[in-house]
Amino acid sequence: MGLANEAYITGVGQSEVGVRLTRSPMGLTKDAIMEAIADAGLTLEQIDGVASYPGKSHGYLGFSPVGVDEVIEQFGIKARWHFGGGEIPAQLSAIAEAANAVRTGQARHIICYRTVYEAAALSRPDEFPALQRETVDGFSQWTAPFFAISAACWVAQYAQRQTKLYGMTREQLAQVALNATRNAYKNPRARAITKEPLTLEKYFSARMISSPFCLYDCDRFTDCSTVVIVSAGDALDEVSPNPVRIAASAGKVDRWSWDQPELMACYPTGEDLWKKTDYKPKDVDTVQFYDGFAFFPIGWLEALGFCEIGEGHKFIEGGTRIALDGELPLNTGGGQIGAGRLHGFGFAHEAATQLRGKGGERQIPGDPKVAVATSGGGPLAAALLLARD
Repeated sequence: MGLANEAYITGVGQSEVGVRLTRSPMGLTKDAIMEAIADAGLTLEQIDGVASYPGKSHGYLGFSPVGVDEVIEQFGIKARWHFGGGEIPAQLSAIAEAANAVRTGQARHIICYRTVYEAAALSRPDEFPALQRETVDGFSQWTAPFFAISAACWVAQYAQRQTKLYGMTREQLAQVALNATRNAYKNPRARAITKEPLTLEKYFSARMISSPFCLYDCDRFTDCSTVVIVSAGDALDEVSPNPVRIAASAGKVDRWSWDQPELMACYPTGEDLWKKTDYKPKDVDTVQFYDGFAFFPIGWLEALGFCEIGEGHKFIEGGTRIALDGELPLNTGGGQIGAGRLHGFGFAHEAATQLRGKGGERQIPGDPKVAVATSGGGPLAAALLLARD
């Protein structure tokens, strides 16, 4: 029996991970949901909540092709609570919202999912047309006039700042990608993304994208659905053993404009996370940090107090500290650079997998009990502290 006013991850699931898959987005979502429900020892009839980020993206279906209402309809869920919105502090905030819902009695078991279909959508534009605009609006109005169309341009500015102020080298930055592909190679679901571990020689031979990022510092469009089930503490007698408690969450949204702040949104998010728990950075056994671009994990290391500001690149130098058998194993499933752009939810999935001892060949040694999973990090950021206690 869990603590009555707490929230737990009780099941995880993931569909096939691939590039330009032909299985429908709803088909992938179904695979992940059914796997998660079976993992939790639940039935569909026991599910009474559904959450996602950012809801259905009608302007570009590849980014988010499956709406919460469609999942409720498709599976016949009698939902007492549901959530699907993008105006929250990054992807994992949807899981934080679900945790708040079960803590306050609005639901008992909530499916939280993120389905992406970006690679397939780009390969089939007739089926998944992008919305054509004659004007620029939304957050892109602050960046497109400066030709910063890609997020690589925004994040590269922060990475350049680290290089100029604190001396980060590309050899140090490369450790994020090298570590990611080493771990992804041990993850069966990442085989479509990483065929072999990356070498430093291959890293330096890649074309530049936005300095200091080269091709291997960027994740790649992927097709997949990832699910975690969030359950109420007083409902744990209904699920399989080995739940993982959502001990704390935090998030921050900053300005999108090109007049950027000195530090990314991950920094105040990290500071706020520790205010909500008795756990400290020294208690954390593994970290699953958003790596849409390789600089994000460096920022998160600093933001969460694993090292001082300006020291993140030194912390990962050589790669030994962040390896599977290192001081602080990072992105043990390969992250997004190694295992595909699952857009945030993959980190919660992997953190729960590690804490439950189900990592297989990539399982970190010992008996891990505490993990941090994050999403975003630039103009928006979210973090979850997970504990098996």
